[in-house]
Amino acid sequence: METGLRNRVAVVAGSSQGLGKATAFALAAEGAHVALCSRSAQKLEQLAKEIRERFGVNTYAEAFDAASTEATNHFIQNTHRLFDRIDVCVTNAGGPPAKDFLEAADADWDSAFALNLRSAVAFGRAVVPIMQKQRWGRIITISSITVKQPQPHLVLSNAVRAGVAGLVRSLANDYGKDGITVNNVGPGYTATERLLELLRHRVKSTGKTEEEVRKVWLDQIPVGRLGEPEELADTIVWLASERASYVTGQTILVDGGLYKGL
Repeated sequence: METGLRNRVAVVAGSSQGLGKATAFALAAEGAHVALCSRSAQKLEQLAKEIRERFGVNTYAEAFDAASTEATNHFIQNTHRLFDRIDVCVTNAGGPPAKDFLEAADADWDSAFALNLRSAVAFGRAVVPIMQKQRWGRIITISSITVKQPQPHLVLSNAVRAGVAGLVRSLANDYGKDGITVNNVGPGYTATERLLELLRHRVKSTGKTEEEVRKVWLDQIPVGRLGEPEELADTIVWLASERASYVTGQTILVDGGLYKGL
């Protein structure tokens, strides 16, 4: 399938591992130049080198905390200065810690808001003017199945990530006329470091073994297995492509059928 992504420029946040890393690889495989960011400079430089050598595209990497609006603006400005365009922006940040409502302090709520909602706002605010001038753009947020189906012990994610879905719908309404589509992807149980964190929390809170917790998860998933990061990345590639030009304002779950709604 021709995606139309060759020589496009894609920004991928949280790209040193997990879903962000898989997304960076998938976009580069389509010929897109990629700008990478996360808090780990060493991992980013290794990833940027691997992508350049493997796919023959240009890369840029900058380490910073996505909760900082100032740092995000600096990164986008540097990326635009280097490539003279930004076509795709994938926002992504690690999920807030697994906690129940009475466990979560004000600091936990503030951190979850800054990392998982305000960071998406900052990226959007920085790239929309660039995309408006180009009359073409793709903004794709990575959130969670929790935007459709809240999960136990994840009150921070359940509440804050729902705001991302509202942001996506608002931006899609406002900027579709400028050739910009805005969509959200929500992974279900996917084989990442984040899932291991949730597994440890479930073991601690329920007293079950890891095997028992895994079985509970798998029994809920119609396809009977965990997702792979590459499967989410393929969905993002499609949303970023020319083939999805009439899709905007949507939340697409990549969850093996875990979500039980219509």
